Amino acid sequence: MTEQEWTIGRLLSWTAEFFGQKAIDNPRLAAEVLLANALQCQRIDLYTRFEEIVNETVRTAFRGLVKRHSGGEPVAYLVGQREFYSLAFTVNSHVLIPRPETEHLVGETLDRLPAKSTQPLQVCDVGTGSGAIAVCLAKYLPQATITAIDICPEALAVALGNAEKHRVADRIHFCESDLLSQANGVLFDAIVSNPPYISEAEMADVPDSVKKFEPHRALVGAGTDGGQTTRNLIDQALPRLKPGGWLLVETSPMLAATLKSYLEAQSQWKSSGVVKDTAGHPRVLWAQKQL
Repeated sequence: MTEQEWTIGRLLSWTAEFFGQKAIDNPRLAAEVLLANALQCQRIDLYTRFEEIVNETVRTAFRGLVKRHSGGEPVAYLVGQREFYSLAFTVNSHVLIPRPETEHLVGETLDRLPAKSTQPLQVCDVGTGSGAIAVCLAKYLPQATITAIDICPEALAVALGNAEKHRVADRIHFCESDLLSQANGVLFDAIVSNPPYISEAEMADVPDSVKKFEPHRALVGAGTDGGQTTRNLIDQALPRLKPGGWLLVETSPMLAATLKSYLEAQSQWKSSGVVKDTAGHPRVLWAQKQL
């Protein structure tokens, strides 16, 4: 094939087929996102430019991205961003890539907090990572002040950048802490978290694109079942919630029932439950503190 024959449409078709042979998820989407990044354009722009010939400089950059992705490196890290709850978030190897499952956590939190109320709210996001949860809550709860906690200073730097990009940094306080150990002096209306909950044994079955590239300590929870980090968070949350305050935690379907039983054994909780995700898996554990 001559250089002139390497049009945008041809490159996309070839790359999607190549990714498909490598058993890569969503091969066409991956090809489009990477080519748009190499061309420095929006993905939607590709559809009006199929016949455009791609020069050698761009093709060289694109080949590099294709090679890295075929080796397992996630598209989000390659292009430096991922969409979450209709907002674009900067990501790098210091933070987990935001996932659709976690959007349920944001939605469940918004359902429980009065968005139209003029009363100020205090909300805490534990293990903020990229800041996706904290930023979304700040965007959709204009009367809320968010405390965004992470044990990793590099993750907090990413979260701060995302808060500034979405113009909510003035309402988010960033705190380096192991869970809630440094979150003192504030009682929260809600504590929200996507903590590490995969066990060390389960990591053997996690895809290489996750296992080799995403931060280990943001994935693997304490204890043999991976659920001890969440149990620790439950214990620490109780004295830091206002009466009637909410705890909402993303978890593994394999841990949901056990963690709900752990909550129910503590009399300070008024009620608790588990919400399923769109795939029907138990995903969000919630509890409300006694009034």
